[in-house]
Amino acid sequence: MDWKEKLGLAFNIDPDTVVNSPVEEQSVEEPDAYKQRLDIMLDKRNRNGKKVTLIVNFGGSDDALKALAKDLKQHCGVGGSARGGEILIQGDFREKILAFLKSKGYKARII
Repeated sequence: MDWKEKLGLAFNIDPDTVVNSPVEEQSVEEPDAYKQRLDIMLDKRNRNGKKVTLIVNFGGSDDALKALAKDLKQHCGVGGSARGGEILIQGDFREKILAFLKSKGYKARII
């Protein structure tokens, strides 16, 4: 008795259907840029007095978020990060980021 048969007996399933079943990929539809409303704000809490520009309320996938963050970092010439629907850009670049996002078709505002 091999491991597939033991697995089938333990979980009461046919192991050949589990191993050979095709994996269905779920497609995530990206929202259009003009449908998203991004908020841009300056933050310096818990950062030892250093200023960062935050872009919040991004509704796309993590890959799209990281791509937008990369474009913004290159446009501003600084570092930053992207995770959890937020983009963090080091420094105060609110006006520059607002102009960039509007040129890309996003609805953006400074809070």
